[in-house]
Amino acid sequence: MDIKMLGEYAKLMVKVGANVQKGQKVRLYAEVDQHELAALVARECYNAGASYVEMFWSCGAIDRLHYENASVETLGTVLPWEEERQKQMVKDLPARIFIESADPDELSGIPADVISTVGQMRSKVLKKYRDEIDGKHQWLIVAAASPKWARKVFPDDDTETAVEKLWKAIFSCVYLDGENDWQRVWKKHTDTMKEKADWLNAQGFKSLKYKSSNGTDFSVELIPGAKWCGAADINRVNGAAYVPNMPTEEVFISPMKGKCEGKLVATKPLSWSGNLIDGFEVEFKNGRVSGCKAKQGEDILKKMFAMDEGASMLGEVALVPKESPINKSGLLFMNTLFDENACCHVAVGEGFQEVIDDFENKTLEEIHAMGVNDSIIHVDFMVGSDDLDITGVKEDGSEVSIFVNGTWA
Repeated sequence: MDIKMLGEYAKLMVKVGANVQKGQKVRLYAEVDQHELAALVARECYNAGASYVEMFWSCGAIDRLHYENASVETLGTVLPWEEERQKQMVKDLPARIFIESADPDELSGIPADVISTVGQMRSKVLKKYRDEIDGKHQWLIVAAASPKWARKVFPDDDTETAVEKLWKAIFSCVYLDGENDWQRVWKKHTDTMKEKADWLNAQGFKSLKYKSSNGTDFSVELIPGAKWCGAADINRVNGAAYVPNMPTEEVFISPMKGKCEGKLVATKPLSWSGNLIDGFEVEFKNGRVSGCKAKQGEDILKKMFAMDEGASMLGEVALVPKESPINKSGLLFMNTLFDENACCHVAVGEGFQEVIDDFENKTLEEIHAMGVNDSIIHVDFMVGSDDLDITGVKEDGSEVSIFVNGTWA
């Protein structure tokens, strides 16, 4: 891979994505095979004035060995030093950068019960720290090409060619071509997303209706006064603007928990907890998942919806037009960061505090009471199609077309 392009990518992450501030600590997460990129990102963090960059390494092969050999009790136990690290995070409010490159189905074959139980055990201890820093720090999720992931996306190519192709696709999706002024490009892009969110907020929709020839027939209520968001966010403590996901093409909101009905048919596979789930559809009744079926990964899908009380309710609906550059690439990335930005999607599980006005001055209990869902998970799945129509319904019952045939009306 061109080291110059990796260097530009690192700058994009630090300056626009996480927008690391002078004197701020950074937590950087990456797979061990991404050490070269991680070093470039760390250097850029220090160039931006970071006081310290703390590295968190992971390895998919070792993670699988843990699941194959260690007990559920061992895997699910959060050790005292781990919890102390989380407490320090709440104190420091570091910028966090996550570089994803894992094999989409690295835990394929591991029993669904084991994966869900371990996740439940750890989240019971750790979730409160995640909630505590919400809206108070910058964070960023990006991706990096790895051999196993690349071979999933380009199965007909040799490994070296597949990795090169995946890097090229990643750079294209984040508007990085080695020539353009990426700071200007991203400013224009985030401004466009904000314009769409502002229009939606001005409409004051009470609910949304989804319809597609693939079988999707669904309605969902929105939280009164909740706001649509797009692309950029603000750290409410230091005022720093940042872009949490790169790429990002979505305008999103958290709907009213427990207020949706109908069927959603997934249009792309989902990778969750190291397993691929494909060819699936989900039925909702009285605001909860009432049934689901999948051609691949049905057991893990059912376990996902049963992770806790809120895992079977929606935490997000997001609008992405079919003209998204990710969709136009024609690639199936088998990575939620990319595939969710190829088309419209929804998420089960935890909702977003920031959709509530003045959320930073409200308690979590108050935010949840207003209708934002709570859960230990937040999992997106894609429902956008070429003929998806989405209609907004106002308080007086009048209807406005939002999406027609998969794009903005």
